Parts: sequence; structure tokens; C-alpha cells
Amino acid sequence: MLTPGRPAVFLGRRAECALFDRWQDTVRSGRGGALVVRGEPGIGKSALLDHVVATAAGFRVVRAAAVEAETDLPFGVLHQVCTPALAALEHLPKPQQDALAVAFGLRAGAVPDRFMVGLAVLGLLSETAGSQPLICVIDDAQWLDPGSAQALAFVAHHIGAEPLGLVFATRRTGDGLRGVPELALTGLGPGDARALLHSALHVPLDEAVAERIAVEARGNPLALLELPRTMTATAFAGGFDPWDTEALPGRIEDSFRSRVLRLPPDTRTLLLVAAAEPTGDSALLWRAAGQLAIGTAAAVPAEADGLLSISTQVVFRHPLVRSAVYRAATPAQRRAVHRALADVTSPADPDRRAWHRAQAATGFDEAAAAELERSAHRAQARGGIAAAAAFMERSAALSPDPAVRAERALAAARAKQQAGAYDSALHLLSLAERGPADDLRAAGSQLLRGQIAFARSFGSGAAPALLRAARRFEPIDASRARDVHLQALAAALLAGRLGGDCGITEVARAARRAAAAPVPRAPDLLLDGLTLLIAQGHDAGVPALRTAVAAFTSENLTSEEEMRWLWLAGHAAGLLWDDHAWQVLATRLLRSCEERGALSILPMAAATRAGLHLLAGELQQAASLAETAADVTAMTGAGLAPYAEVGLAAFRGQQEAATAAIRTATRDARDRGEGVALTFLEWAAAVLHNGTGRYDRALESARQAGAEAGAQRFGNWALAELVEAAVRAGQRDTAQEALHALCRTTRPCSTGWAAGVEARCRALLAADPQADELYRTALDRLRQTGVHAELARTHLLYGEWLRRRRRLVMAREQLRQAYEMFLRFGMDGFAERSRSELSAAGERTRAHRPAPDEQLTAQERRVAVLAAEGATNAAIASRLFISASTVDYHLRKVFRKLDVTTRTQLARRLPTS
Repeated sequence: MLTPGRPAVFLGRRAECALFDRWQDTVRSGRGGALVVRGEPGIGKSALLDHVVATAAGFRVVRAAAVEAETDLPFGVLHQVCTPALAALEHLPKPQQDALAVAFGLRAGAVPDRFMVGLAVLGLLSETAGSQPLICVIDDAQWLDPGSAQALAFVAHHIGAEPLGLVFATRRTGDGLRGVPELALTGLGPGDARALLHSALHVPLDEAVAERIAVEARGNPLALLELPRTMTATAFAGGFDPWDTEALPGRIEDSFRSRVLRLPPDTRTLLLVAAAEPTGDSALLWRAAGQLAIGTAAAVPAEADGLLSISTQVVFRHPLVRSAVYRAATPAQRRAVHRALADVTSPADPDRRAWHRAQAATGFDEAAAAELERSAHRAQARGGIAAAAAFMERSAALSPDPAVRAERALAAARAKQQAGAYDSALHLLSLAERGPADDLRAAGSQLLRGQIAFARSFGSGAAPALLRAARRFEPIDASRARDVHLQALAAALLAGRLGGDCGITEVARAARRAAAAPVPRAPDLLLDGLTLLIAQGHDAGVPALRTAVAAFTSENLTSEEEMRWLWLAGHAAGLLWDDHAWQVLATRLLRSCEERGALSILPMAAATRAGLHLLAGELQQAASLAETAADVTAMTGAGLAPYAEVGLAAFRGQQEAATAAIRTATRDARDRGEGVALTFLEWAAAVLHNGTGRYDRALESARQAGAEAGAQRFGNWALAELVEAAVRAGQRDTAQEALHALCRTTRPCSTGWAAGVEARCRALLAADPQADELYRTALDRLRQTGVHAELARTHLLYGEWLRRRRRLVMAREQLRQAYEMFLRFGMDGFAERSRSELSAAGERTRAHRPAPDEQLTAQERRVAVLAAEGATNAAIASRLFISASTVDYHLRKVFRKLDVTTRTQLARRLPTS
């Protein structure tokens, strides 16, 4: 924690200082945000941060700096930032408390999701800023360890209505900080550059030469101060020495290296110890120096030359000094220094000690390798996946035993895969596969190749690799083989029509040949039910699949089983037309993701639950989840199709927006090999076009999706769209064929949803007396379900049928119900179709008045919907990835706009389903 003092005075940065002064005023007023200062080494980034700190009147200031040597140690800079605020940890929701405590090693627990760590840091800093405005300053952000970088970037993108500011200084903007407001720092102007140059010289300098030096230094302040030290007399006299202006940072570092090499040997060694130990702990520095028989007098020449200062902390003048010192040393000198540091590093910091020992190793060293392996396990337990991968990769390189080296290479590859470094993972897999023959390791390697293919292509390239892995496991571990068969089946389902030669049927047949589970758990039952349905059809597969879905709704699953298989069990419930089971499973998956902070899976969970809301006519809730899915997808870079967003536009009848979204998503899904997305998009297009009366277009879309009926739920649902579109387009033969195909999926299921949709589709093709009865049956069955959008569509179709038979009173009753339901749902396309039919039936409809919530912004609406459902501010903050104070800010605006004072009143004011 730093206390602001007097403003630092430096040349040529008036505009930048004024910008930061205005930014501080904005943050102080409660409108927080982040800024990135980008520029080359020596350009003055740190000096500008000094100004921010010195002028931060009324703020708490936390300053941290990353160092290149610590990029593999997990959460190092994040710990620097958060330590002063840890007293507020107990005020966070428990999932966030647990995530941060485990990440910092304060307690044991499940490995935290990296985005939940970010949300916890946002909550922690926001809570701290609530008592006094807070600014966090992070220097040399290009060297942030991955865990710190991800968490701090998350905070930077999600600061809202709180007096909290983050400033990053970096040589280059990493992917995580793209989109954060940026100040690109350039060189000083000519006048300021010459003034700074003259201040650094103690000899007269010709003005023409000064002008040339200032221009060729490109206004870089450190270059202007440092390079004159390396200039020859010839250069001072006439400026004739050539400069390589393209390698300015290298020239500055060379200047520092020249100064280092002129120092006494003990001083150079002491500097090397300081460069190799980036914590800046002076006590540790002197302990290591003692190991090398170096006394305190060795520091005097380096301090006199201005290269570093040593007090309670060791501070280099500039990071280029550190790199110059380290690179000037020989490999043997570096190893000696790291060995001394390993010897004196406290056992309480085993990871840093292991890293120094590894750097000191020559050739193979099993003791160092084993220590690194233990560090990798500790890092992984804290959620530092990238750090774990780095530790394990180095451990493998130091392992003398070929078999052990291969095992560690496989473990490193697994960690690299979890960290998203797929090319590095594949390289390590090649190393693992060169080890001595081992069936289990070979199967694990093949499995990892399949999982990498799945992560990269989301289906099409993964199923063959996973199927090969499953076959490798069969003679070794039957239970593991079944698990991998289920992974292969999931990949094949997602690949759909883009699966090539290794399609759903082939994968299902291979799984059915695997050994049965002696005591089947829910995932075993799911594998049996899905493969039976795929191989032999609904009549054979529905009973087994129903047993599997029931097991998932009632059985106590492990956390891993929930995260991996609940979405697939929900897919199975969709195949069974069982909306109740699907709702239970989707709600459970969404809640598990939120409670555990599993943000990598959350987009799929949110999209699945949003789909149920759409079918229930709860478009407000679906919109909130669609935005959540989009937010998390943008954060995580997940390649998931925008299921919720497209479905919402289609159900709303937004012709242009939905068509554009479907076109873009179709192209992206083809590129990823995600065939199931194509089926979904075609089904959504059919719903859109049926709602707006474009039956020829609905017919084409539904026909394409319906070709995937059977194991694809969207294909099954599309058959109902195809029946309706074909009847309206006058293609009764097509409608009859679609009805037969639909009945093969609905009749064995015998749920209210299945029976209601089947009866409605039969009514569209039936003669008058039978049609009337079938429509009534459809209404009765659908009233028993939660798919209220299907109920409203049945009212509409029945009303249209009645109007065409001139039974106008009954027609108006049905059409009125449909119109009011669609209006309440927000299904504007179907509402307009109902309104038109009502008008034709002789009833004038009231003008549609905007709902009260239409004056709210998108974010205000999301907050309002969740508050109306009874969620607390903390829960809303977790759902929307903002701070509780930002929720409070939006909620106050909602209350004011809607003229309510309580959440109960809010719930009454919002449209309901």
C-alpha cells in the first residue's frame, strides 16, 4: 500500500498527465474503469505510473509489478494486488471466497475456474473500494503470469459503478486487455528531448549533434539519458558514429551491459543474484550472497553507478538492467547463482525453491524433476494450470528414466491442453509417445489427442480419435473405455452431419460392442440408452433412455459427472420430449456451473436453460441467459454457436436480425465442424418463418433439419414445423411423410409434449370431425406441460381452422387466447399472425402498448428480471459478472424508471409468462 505524496515533475507528458487526472476524477465519482499505457522500454511508462500514484489524493493505491522470471509462478502479481484487500474476503459469496482462497493457497479445495477467480477479485476490490476509492497500478504487465493476467483482465473489462481503477503499463497489449481504453506512449517532442539530453551530459555538445541524437533516440527518455554514456569522442564532436535506431531497446540494454562488465567480479555476481531472484527480498539476496562468499561491500559500486538500490527491497533502475545482467553472465555463472538461491529459499516457498533448483541443474536431475512435479501438483490444485504445465514440462526434461520422462511429458501435455496451449500439448504428446511401450500411457495419449481435437473443432475431428482411444482402453480398463465411448458419442452427436465417415451410427455400434458395466451408474445407463436408440430406433431405445434420464434426475452425481454429462442427459430428455426432466437437468447444470464457477461450461448450460424458457414462452428469462451465454463466450473464447441468441430472435419474429444471425452462425458452425448447430439453426429458421407466414422458406429449412431426425432433438422438433409449413404450402404428401417420421419419435415417448404436438400435426392433415377432436386433444395434453409456446401455437392453428370453417365465435376465442399469450411472451411474429387472423374473424384488436420494461437498457432489464425472481444483489452480481455495487446502481435506475420501490412491486410491473 502506498501513500500518495508530492507530484513527480517530468518533461513532455502534460497531456498524458492531464488525461490521468481526468480519469482519476471519473473513478473518484464512482464510475470506475481501466486504462492501458503501452510503449517501448524506456519510453516513460513507469514515470507516468509514478505520477498516477503521486496525484491519487483520496485514493488507496496498490502498486504491483510483474517480472519476466516469474511468468511461470501462479498468481504472483494477483497476490500482490489482493493482499491489502484480503480482509474483505469474508464479504464475498462463498463460491468466490473459495476460489480466491484456493488460488492463493489459503485453504484446500476444488480447483477453481479461472474466471471465477476473476469474478472474486472484482468482488474483493469492489468491496474494498466501497470504503475508500481504490486504484491498482500494475507495471510491466507483459510479464504477468497467466493466472494473474486472466483475473486482472477480467476485472478490467467488468468494472462498473464503483470507485475502482486499474492501470496497466505494458510493452505490448495482450489478448486479454484488448478493448480496454489504451494510451499509446510515444517519444518526447524535439524540445523536451534536447532538454533531457543536456541534463544528462556533463560536457558541451554541439546543437546539431544534440538534434541528431534526439531524433535518432526517437524521443525515448531512457535512451536520451543512457546512450550518451556509450558514445565515443568522435560522436560527441561531430555525431559521425552510426546508430541502429531499429534496435533501440537492444542498444539501451547493451549500454547497461557495458556498465555491468566494468564492475568488479563480486559486484557482478551480486547483481546476478538480484537478477535471478525477482522477489526483491534483500534478506534473501544477502543469504544467497553469503553462500557465494560475497560481502556487503560488493553492492557499493553498483549502487554508485545507479544500476540498483538495496534497502529492504532490491530495486533495479529499469527492467532492462535486470535482463542485461542476466544475459551478460555465462550459463555456469547462472547455475551457480540459482543453486545458491535454491539452498537459501525458505521451505515455506517450495515452488520458488524448486524452480531455482531446476535452473541450476545440468543434464538429468531426478531430485529436481521430482520437486518440480510436486510444484506442478500444488499449482494445479490452486487453479494455476499454465504454471503446472510449465513445472511439469521442465520436470519431464530433467527426468533421467525414459518411462518416468514419458509419464511426466503426458502429464505436462494434459496440463497444456487444460490451459488451451494445444500445439505445445501435441509436442509433449510426441515426446511421451517416444517412451518405452506402455498400453495405458498409449491409451491416455490417444485420449488426449481426441480431447484436443474436440476442443479445437467442437466435434468433427474428435470422434475418430476418441473412438480409437476407447478401443485402446477396452482390454486395459473397461470402465474407462465406456467413459471414453460416451465422450466419442457426444463428439459425434455434436459433429452431426459433418462427422464424415465416423458418424453417430458408427460410434454407437462400436460402443455397443464394449463390455457392459457390472453395476451401471447414470453415465453407463446414458451410454446404453443413447446407443440403443441410435442403433435400433425409438421403439427399442426409449425405455432404456428413460431409465437413464431418471437416474440423472435422482442419482447423486460427482461434480465431474455433473459438469461432463448433465448437458447430454438434457439432450436425451429432449429426445424423449420430456420437458419436465429437461427442466430439472438444465436447471441443475446451470446452478452447478454458477456455484462451482465453471464458466467454461456456463455458455452451454445457459443456452440449454434458455431453450426451455423459449418453449415456455418466457422470453425475458431467455434473453437474460442469452446475454449471459454471449458474455461468457466472449470472455472464454469458447467456440459455441449462439444458440440462445438465435433462438430468441427467431421466437421474437425478428426477421432481419434472426436471418443475419443464422447466416453468420451457419458459416461459423461449418468452419468448426459443429453439425448439430446447423440442425438447430435450420429448426430456428423454420420457427421464424412459420411465425411470420413465410411458409415456403419454413418448408425448406424444416426439411433440411428434419433429415437429421432420430438422435438429434432439433431434427425431431423440426418435423412438426415441416408438417405445418407443408400443409400451408399445399404440399400434403410432404406433410404426411413428415408426420409419419414425427410419430416414430413421439409415440414411444407418450409424454404430454409429445402427444400434444403429434395430435396438433395430425389435426392439420385430418378431416373435419377428427381434426376438431385432435385439436382439443392437443390443447388438453399441452396444458399439462410447461411448453406454453406450443400451447399458444395450438390455439392459433385451431383458431385458423375454425375461422376457415366459418365457426367465427369459437375461432375468435381461440385466436384471442393465442394473441394475448404471444403478446405476453414477446413472440411478435406469431402475435401479428394471430392479430391478422382475429381481424379476418371480425374482431378488432387493441393496439399493442409497449411493456413497462421497454424503457430499460439491456443490462437494466437483466438486473430487473433477476431481482424480480428474488435473487439477491450478490447473486445477481455473480450471474452477470459485475460487482454488487454495480447491481445496486442499475437497480436504483430500474426502480426510478418503473416507479417502484420494492422488488415485489418490480415483479408485478414486469411482463410475466
